[in-house]
Amino acid sequence: MDMEVFDSDFKVPGKEKKKSYEVDAESLSQAQVERLMSVDVDHIRGIFGVDAPVASLLLRYMNWNKERLIEKYMDDPTAINVDAGISAADEEPKVSRAASTTGPTRTTRSGKLSKVKSPSPKRDEPFVCPICFDDTQTETLALSCTHTFCASCWNAYVTGKIREEGEHWIRCMAEGCSLVAPDPFIQQALGDDTATWSRFQELLVRHFVSCNKNLKFCPYPNCTYTVSCPAAATKSSLSTIVPTVTCGAGPDHKFCFGCSVESDHRPVVCAVASMWLKKCHDDSETANWIKSNTKECTKCQSTIEKNGGCNHMTCKKCKHEFCWVCMGPWTEHGTAWYSCNRYDEKASQDARDSQSKSRASLERYLHYYNRWANHEQSAKLSMDLYKKTEQKMEEMQITSELTWIEVQFMKKAVDEVFKCRMTLKWTYAMAYYLERGNPKELFEDNQRDLEKAVEDLSELLEQAIEPAEIATLRQKVTDKTVYVQKRNEIMLEDTANGFLEGRWTWNATVEGFE
Repeated sequence: MDMEVFDSDFKVPGKEKKKSYEVDAESLSQAQVERLMSVDVDHIRGIFGVDAPVASLLLRYMNWNKERLIEKYMDDPTAINVDAGISAADEEPKVSRAASTTGPTRTTRSGKLSKVKSPSPKRDEPFVCPICFDDTQTETLALSCTHTFCASCWNAYVTGKIREEGEHWIRCMAEGCSLVAPDPFIQQALGDDTATWSRFQELLVRHFVSCNKNLKFCPYPNCTYTVSCPAAATKSSLSTIVPTVTCGAGPDHKFCFGCSVESDHRPVVCAVASMWLKKCHDDSETANWIKSNTKECTKCQSTIEKNGGCNHMTCKKCKHEFCWVCMGPWTEHGTAWYSCNRYDEKASQDARDSQSKSRASLERYLHYYNRWANHEQSAKLSMDLYKKTEQKMEEMQITSELTWIEVQFMKKAVDEVFKCRMTLKWTYAMAYYLERGNPKELFEDNQRDLEKAVEDLSELLEQAIEPAEIATLRQKVTDKTVYVQKRNEIMLEDTANGFLEGRWTWNATVEGFE
């Protein structure tokens, strides 16, 4: 056996080099995020000498900004404890613990626990809950403020705050009381309701993630994964990268770390994508109406809306009379020169040359918008193409010797078409804002090559299957899929390199760019 071949078969593949349009990101489960929170809590515990529940409340109050918390706590610990709901304004800094009828506990400034004396009812007077007015309750709970309520009311209150309001910052039920219930108290109030306690833990994680610029929660419904992407944490970095990331739940959970525009808007950066969507929202309907219902006076270029059935138009601004159909002077109508029924190339060109800048700008916008919308619509129709492709894959198995694994080339081709159409869609948004010049021409060359390759592959997928041609079709689709994938990578790589090199110049002011 050739040892060189043997070695290559069992060679461990090295780590693939990161592409310029990719960003470094790490997927984190909820348990991993909770460990990050614990590190911060332990850090504050060690500095302030307080218990974990106190440290957690302090960090939550300061939105997990450790440096700012340390600075303010060292200046005035009493004020911070009061503001964070750990102690009342007229008390020494303390924290309440989950308590039963035996009474709550207090944490002093040193962090040590001490009993808090709560007023107990006289033996001949039964306890009456101030909320439900039930005098048969035997189990009560109270924070260090000694506002005592029955355990059932506390349970209902805490459960409602968590389940219905999504709160992780739960204050005492007493009117005007500013104390916040620490985590052990919340857990005791919930009792055996582990589902609500899990929801409370999830809310804590979400708050921690929302306060950390390096972290972002996966936006997919019911997904609990978080993505860490320090490279996209600053606003300036978003002018050179498109931070498209994937969470740990699967490759389909793809989203942009830098904005909420779309799951994947490569190759265009967040600021440009946001500008384009805003323009489409503001201008598309207005632009379509103007295009369909108005024309411009050929003399003064004022926009005119036709308000009658007659084609003899008179501009209210300059009094110029012209034909609504051919835009020619009305003086020529009624003579032998009347030719509204014929298409005159030169007259059409002259009319275009005389259009105002606003109409030229409108036509330019519609050029890019129509192509952007077309690829968006084609991408949405890919679901129908998936169904057709699955039927063809089953047909291939019946009419040939190919296995189910061997016909997967069709599905891979559809996946690639969808991915590339999303890329093409956003290239038109970018092209609209690019300044004219050699960089834009090269960009549009790559755009054209990718678009042609995608259309060729789409046409192959739409072809009817002939049993005798299955082998040939398989080879063509496989080759074209590889080619389309390569063209897409070239498009993304070149655009990403252009951002890093500062190659792109814009014809509009884009936020985040100088």
